[in-house]
Amino acid sequence: MDNPKKILQFKQLWGVPDLSWHNLQDYLLIFLGALVQALAMRLFLVPALLVSGGISGLAQVINYFTGWSIGIMVLIGNAPLFLLGWRYLGGRRFATRTVWAIVIFSVLTDLLAWVIPPAGVTDDLVLNSLYGGLVFGVGLGLVYRGKGTSGGSDILGLILYRRKGISMTQAYLLTDAITVLAGGLAWNWELALYGMVVIYVSGIAAELASEGLGTLRTAMIVTNMPDEISARVMEVLERGVTILPGTGAYTHQSRPVLYCVITRSEVNQLKELVREVDAKAFMVIGQAHEALGEGFKPLKPEERMEK
Repeated sequence: MDNPKKILQFKQLWGVPDLSWHNLQDYLLIFLGALVQALAMRLFLVPALLVSGGISGLAQVINYFTGWSIGIMVLIGNAPLFLLGWRYLGGRRFATRTVWAIVIFSVLTDLLAWVIPPAGVTDDLVLNSLYGGLVFGVGLGLVYRGKGTSGGSDILGLILYRRKGISMTQAYLLTDAITVLAGGLAWNWELALYGMVVIYVSGIAAELASEGLGTLRTAMIVTNMPDEISARVMEVLERGVTILPGTGAYTHQSRPVLYCVITRSEVNQLKELVREVDAKAFMVIGQAHEALGEGFKPLKPEERMEK
């Protein structure tokens, strides 16, 4: 076991956590995300009887009728799903961060009940659904940033996606719809409709929190003057350019394709540069969630630490 490669293989096989600073940052992100989710529950969702989807939403319904602890119900409800995740999503490698997220969320949800007034912040359903969904989604996004899952419908959605080929969006809609249905049957359908607003807003907020605002753009430029345009982009925008070989389907002639990543604020500059050099060029602008490497965020964790 003295061989570093064998040690790494052993850790990967048995899910032994790597306590490097980079991984500790991930666990801190998961902790922060679970805390934000628990705050959303206690400040907005539980006081307004708004379900948040998944196991936590079902726990709210059970708590309303029985008074049982929401945190304990979340732990109990996640147990069978956790076993399914263990079976289908990677065993011990899957377990560590998921357990961390579930336990922290459950414990904090119950602890905050002692310090946050039962009535929450407001009795306005619109405000509770919007802010509850926003705050809950931000917490969920932070958990995703920490490369974790929050259990519940996350686990079931991933299993449906990997085993049955159902898209993640459809999987979450299916699993959360069951919770909304339970909320409608338990209380009334108006609250169930507001619950759908919570789920929709939290989904958007989670995506933004986990992937950013999408300020990056990709550009593909088909031109007969690749060298001239590349030189202008590197000189003016100071962005790297990759020249890809291309062939016109109609003419069968060689047409180089330029590929580069820029920020949203540089789009108009790029358009003007291309127009000045080759007004007959064909250009497509797309959106990118993240860029890693030279000129953007470093790819390796150790490079982040050095900065």
